[in-house]
Amino acid sequence: MTPYSATRIAVTGWGSVTALGSHTAATWTRLIDGEGARGPITCFPVDGCRVTEGAEARLPSLPWLSPKPQSRLSRASRLALPAAREALAHAGLLDGDGRSRISRLEMSVSTTACGMELGEAFIKDVWKGSPQHKQAARVSRYQAQQQTTDISRHFGFTGPTSIISNACAGGANSLGHAADLIRAGLADIVLAGGYDALCELVFCGFDSLQSLSPDLCRPFDLNRNGLMLGEGAGFLVLESEPHAIRRGAQIRGVLAGYGHTTDTFHLTQPAADGGPLERAMQRALLQSGITPHDIGYVNAHGTGTPFNDRAEASAFARFFGEHFSQTRLSSTKAATGHTLGAAGSIEAIFCLMALQERRIPQQLHTQNPEPLVAGILAGPDAAMTKHATLSVNLGFGGSNAALIFTTP
Repeated sequence: MTPYSATRIAVTGWGSVTALGSHTAATWTRLIDGEGARGPITCFPVDGCRVTEGAEARLPSLPWLSPKPQSRLSRASRLALPAAREALAHAGLLDGDGRSRISRLEMSVSTTACGMELGEAFIKDVWKGSPQHKQAARVSRYQAQQQTTDISRHFGFTGPTSIISNACAGGANSLGHAADLIRAGLADIVLAGGYDALCELVFCGFDSLQSLSPDLCRPFDLNRNGLMLGEGAGFLVLESEPHAIRRGAQIRGVLAGYGHTTDTFHLTQPAADGGPLERAMQRALLQSGITPHDIGYVNAHGTGTPFNDRAEASAFARFFGEHFSQTRLSSTKAATGHTLGAAGSIEAIFCLMALQERRIPQQLHTQNPEPLVAGILAGPDAAMTKHATLSVNLGFGGSNAALIFTTP
């Protein structure tokens, strides 16, 4: 068995669906062009809400499925399936019929709301007095294990699945957990990522907390006034480097380091000094074997909320130290919205795309930046000049995760 610390984690494929595009190339093009996805929420009623806009995705078509199976899918599965399909195809794991070339494939998946719109529809019909025997499918299909079953069934593989519901850091944790499985010799290859669809429960909850921006999400702006909720899915194929080489896969990047911490500072607020996030980044750095000087781009959590961005800026300043001015930073949530359980995996893909395309997503809507990061926010023509990127995510309850990606 390969020693835990010696195993390199190869990234051989990825796929995503966001409010900017139904596949990664479309999202990336609009992201680099400086476009945002904010618009009216139409997938459920928002009457009475303080904020009525967000980053709602246009559901991709699923031409490989007939209408009846499609009608049974939750909105979450409608986002997750094409993202997973793109990742598997990108990794060379699908045959001509769109079925998996390998029969066993573990999954490590993050979500917060599952297929919650089905549960919401069930409750509404109960209130209306509709016959209960017609509602069983909604009750049984909103849970997270249904969406992961949809993925494995539609692509024809089996294997255990870990479902990580660790708030907004879950997408990064799902990738880190997959890497841990591979490094520990418990798996050779894992389909890892996250998904979340907009639903009334989550949207109205954030609206009630007055966490949503009534106009634009402005990460790291002194005048920031809240986040923008979005939806989407992102999946990556991770495997040990020897396994990727044996099957002749193209190694597109390396997940070089993963770190996570949990603190009990506050239920919804991060520690003001960013200390727990800094420790997560240091752990990822130690595992990666690189230095802060090697990191050319940071995809920040950057929610645009008052407490989060200041804590992050403080953590970044200490982490990079004298090398702080030599990196570039942006929060892509200003464009895609905060996709909750999918955020960490989608933003990991942006980090890999930055390494591949040598471009950096610009920071949108920030006009009066936090002084600590004012000099490093990525502009429209920011270029990737180094061989490593860093993606960080923070979640309610004090969860902090950091991922470092490098070129092959």
